[in-house]
Amino acid sequence: QLVESGGGLVQPGGSLRLTCAASGRSSWTYYMGWFRQAPGKEREFVAAISQGGDSTYEADSVKGRFIISRDNARGTVYLHMNSVKSEDTAVYYCAGDTRLRSVLDGSGNYWGKGTLVTVSS
Repeated sequence: QLVESGGGLVQPGGSLRLTCAASGRSSWTYYMGWFRQAPGKEREFVAAISQGGDSTYEADSVKGRFIISRDNARGTVYLHMNSVKSEDTAVYYCAGDTRLRSVLDGSGNYWGKGTLVTVSS
C-alpha cells in the first residue's frame, strides 16, 4: 500500500516536499516513482528512483527543479519540489513496481490515491 502526503498550496517559486509511505517489509525491493495529473490532462511521468536510490530519472519538465529520494529504513519516497511553477499544479501519485520499465511507463502494479499540489499566488 502506498500513501502520499505533503500536498497543499504553494506560491510560485516556492518549495514543497511530498512523501510516499510504503507499507510492507519488501518495499525496498521496488522501483518507485512519481506521476502527476493536471485538470483536463493525461497523467504524466515526473520522476523515478532505483531500489537502492543510486539511480534517478526525471522528466525534462522538472529536471533541475525536482529531486526524488528514498529512505528504505523508513519505507518512504520523497519528491522535493523546488522553484515550482503554476504548471506544476496537479494531483501527484506515487507508484511502485519490481520492474523499472513499469514505473517509467506508468504500468506499475502499485499506486497511491494521490495528493493535490496547487501552485498559486
